[in-house]
Order: sequence, then C-alpha cells, then structure tokens
Amino acid sequence: MSARRRNLVVPARGRIEIAEEELLEVPEGGLLLETLVTGLSTGTELAFVKGDHPGLHSRQDTELGLFRPGVPAQGYPVRRLGYMEVARVAESRTPAFGVGDVLATAYGHATAHVADPLGEHLVPLPAALDPMLGVFVAHFGPICANGLLHAAADAGPVRGLGDGVAGRLVLVTGAGPVGLVTGLFASALGAREVAVADADPRRRAVAERLGFLPLDLDDDPGRVLKTRWRHGPGEHGADVVFQCRGKPGALHTALRAVRPQGTVIDLAFYTEGADAVRLGEEFHHNGLSLRCAQIGRVPRGLAHTWDRARLSAETIRLLGAHAGEFREHLISDVVGFDDAPALMHDVAGRRRHVLTAVFAMHGHV
Repeated sequence: MSARRRNLVVPARGRIEIAEEELLEVPEGGLLLETLVTGLSTGTELAFVKGDHPGLHSRQDTELGLFRPGVPAQGYPVRRLGYMEVARVAESRTPAFGVGDVLATAYGHATAHVADPLGEHLVPLPAALDPMLGVFVAHFGPICANGLLHAAADAGPVRGLGDGVAGRLVLVTGAGPVGLVTGLFASALGAREVAVADADPRRRAVAERLGFLPLDLDDDPGRVLKTRWRHGPGEHGADVVFQCRGKPGALHTALRAVRPQGTVIDLAFYTEGADAVRLGEEFHHNGLSLRCAQIGRVPRGLAHTWDRARLSAETIRLLGAHAGEFREHLISDVVGFDDAPALMHDVAGRRRHVLTAVFAMHGHV
C-alpha cells in the first residue's frame, strides 16, 4: 500500500478540502488500516466548517473541569474530522489482529491510518455484518447506548442496558441519527411505546417508518403526550426523555413532556449554548432531573463493567437485529470519498438534507 494517504481537512472557516499526507511507518505492535467507508457526523463536524464549534472559541481545563473563553482549544486547520470509520487491516505487526480483519474505529475521514491497538478503540466486526453499518460501531452507537445506560442508572441498580426503558413510556426529542438510533435501542430493549419529536416532516416520516409515534417538535409534544400517557391523578407524561437535538427549544420541550420527578437524559451538543432554556417552570415545579450522558463518561461506578468496548458490543447486537432498518432508513446518502467536500458544503449551506452520509473509498460504493 502507498506510504501516503488522503485526508479530509478544514483549512479555514467555510472551506473543506482533501489533502495529501505522509503516512507514518508502522511500528512494532501497530497496524496499517485501509479505509473502506467513513461516516459523517453532521453536528460535530459541520460546526468546524461553520465556525461555531465551542473548541474554536474556548479551551477546557481538564483538571478543574472549567472552560476558559477566548483561549481556543483548536484553531484552523482542522486536520482530523469524524469518528465513524471502518477499515481493513493491510499490515499487522501484532498477533492480536490479522491482515484482512475488518475493524470499526475512529480516526477521521482519511484513506488510511497507522493504528496503535494499545491506545485506540478497535472493534472487530462480525463477518455477517455489512461493513457499511460498521460506521455506527466504534463511537456513534456507544453515544446512544450510553444514554440508555444513564437511564438505567437513574432507575436503580443496573442489571442490563434496558433497565431504564423496559415497560416504560419513552420520548426522544430530535429525529436525527442520534435520536433515531436511541429510539431503536429503547424499542429493542422493551419500551412500552416510543415517541419521536422533530420539527422536520422528512425526519418525522423516517421515525414513523421505524415504528415510532411521530410528533411535531413545534406543536407542543408535552401536551400531546401528557394527554396520551396518563399514570394517575396529577401524573402524566413520559417516564424518561432522551434529548438528542442541540437546540434549547428541544430541551425546553423535553422538560415539558416528562412526568413529575421524571428524568431527561441529555445527549445533545449545544454548540451555541442554551440561553433560552426556562428552568423556572416545569423543571422547578415538577421536580425534574436532567442528566448529561456525554460519551466521555458512563454513570458513576459503572466504568469497570460498562466500558466503550461493551457499548460497541451492544451496538453490534442492535445492528444485527435491525440491519435492514439501518441500511434503508438511517444511511441516507452514500458517495465516493472525492465527493465528500461538496456534500459537506451543501449540508452546511442547507442545500441538502441527510441523516447519515457515508463516504466510500473506490470500489466500496
């Protein structure tokens, strides 16, 4: 294989290009990966293209857990975008992986990568799994599974991933890929009913085809569900809400829709903050809980049993049971790698609507 690779980079705000780069030599214990397909996470990646990613304007003090405004964590050029890669092992210098193994991992939109198995999350994919679906395995699916895990921890001692949703009434706000995959997890794990709210009728249509109750995010889903889902006198609404859209209005909707003393599990990334969230109304008077299910942490006390590898394994199980739905409804666009910059420009400029776009290397479209 060539000692060079092609890598998707953002050299400046509003620009996307494919750059030629040298590949490092494969060290002892390392792997050379040849990319098959790579998936686009529009929220995170396009924030760099549009210039509104928080990392461009502030830096986190990881020791104190505080952000320092005006001190960017990352500037341009952004040379690593994406976390949804599937690759074949082209060279192996460790007996842990063989040449030809197909792995899900997260190294950005590049045609090749030199991987360190001791420091990177590498997930062997079952031979029966379509490699196209593998884009969800390393990072994206675990984001959603971690939301379910937080709901389980909120409900009590965790015996399984479904403990927070089994037999319960679930609302998902936001019918983007995170919301839809979270909804599929909840349904597969035994939720009594799953409603999905989104303002875009195209996304509501996908939610309906996946078997969810579709609701208009702009048409007060809280009132609709508190009429539909009655638990008893003064007890109406969702048992748990998974908030999956990075807009303050969606979080406000989530708080309105959950039953008293219920919990909103927040998986959203608020690139512009959430100044419009109102905490003096439903949040205060209904005694609600709001839990952030950020992928960097599982619930306190569960790290030793619920690591990223286990969340990936749960994702593979979901994909195996619902491969047809994922391929038909979640992956909306498949284009060649050379066409990736144009597609991203169109999505950033709202000239094109996608759920999950996949960039395929030559011969894998």
